[in-house]
Amino acid sequence: MAVFGTVFMPQMTMITFENEKWSDAQVVSSQSINLHPGAHVLHYSSTCFEGLKAFRHSDGSIYTFRMDQNIARFAQSSQLLSLPNVDKQQISDMILNIVGQYANDVPEPPGSMYIRPTHIGIEASIGKAAAPSLSSMLYVLLSPVGDYFAGGAKPLRLLLDEDGMRCAPHMGMVKSGGNYASALPPIMKAQKEVQADQILFCPNGDVQETGAANFLLIDGNEIITKALDSSFLHGVTRNSILTLAKDLGMQVSERSLTVKELLERASKPGTEAALSGTAAVLTPVGTFVHKDTEYTVGSGAAGPTTMKLRQALNDIQWGKAPDTHGWLVKVK
Repeated sequence: MAVFGTVFMPQMTMITFENEKWSDAQVVSSQSINLHPGAHVLHYSSTCFEGLKAFRHSDGSIYTFRMDQNIARFAQSSQLLSLPNVDKQQISDMILNIVGQYANDVPEPPGSMYIRPTHIGIEASIGKAAAPSLSSMLYVLLSPVGDYFAGGAKPLRLLLDEDGMRCAPHMGMVKSGGNYASALPPIMKAQKEVQADQILFCPNGDVQETGAANFLLIDGNEIITKALDSSFLHGVTRNSILTLAKDLGMQVSERSLTVKELLERASKPGTEAALSGTAAVLTPVGTFVHKDTEYTVGSGAAGPTTMKLRQALNDIQWGKAPDTHGWLVKVK
């Protein structure tokens, strides 16, 4: 099996913004991008993207999951980066058309078709360090993926970092490549020094998110996660999991969570922790590392509530449970 996200469909759909208007969508080769070396994105990081999935149901039909929410966040990211405003309906049509074209390539469960809309500034100008790109390119790339947990859902080991931040606070809710790149050095250091899988960024003791996922603490019937603000990414999977938790009668607390409270709760029997994101849905956390001390989360194994919530979301995505929230959009 190929590494997650390394196989691509041979074609993608693309539009460009020039002379204050968007072009019509075209289906082009996935290797057809031609950028000037002075393109704004290459020098001033005018780029954002999204990640969503399409799923195959047992009757052969194909559905996207929460596409409207991903497109809304994509539009917001574009706006916050001063990229040209996008047409949400045009992007929706682009996604449905290109996924429809490759409907036969959407894997059976537990696989899916990963969908990657991307928006970049392409104006050739290295003199625009303090000005936006007036032209841009937007494309939708497809990647068929297998089960993220093909080897089993191994609980993660997280380093709690109270000094650093994943990215600048005003950039947290923007899904931009620079945020991921800026988090790489501390993550790689944590992997080398304490064998952590990821860093849970907790600036000044405020529990936020990891380099690529939102964080959830599950204490009995309560699920606790940081309330939305501009400092971290507003995850669509996070929102979906919290909605399903409410459906199951759980108490959802979106509020500030300190490292002190986190560690106090983590040691209690039955406590669970998890990371939420599009790729893995919900990943169990088994260990925290804080100031050279290890803290086991609950039993240290994947907790039953984590796996129940993950399965509940998967069942909706795969058409095995009713879509009571209107999250699925039929492609074919």
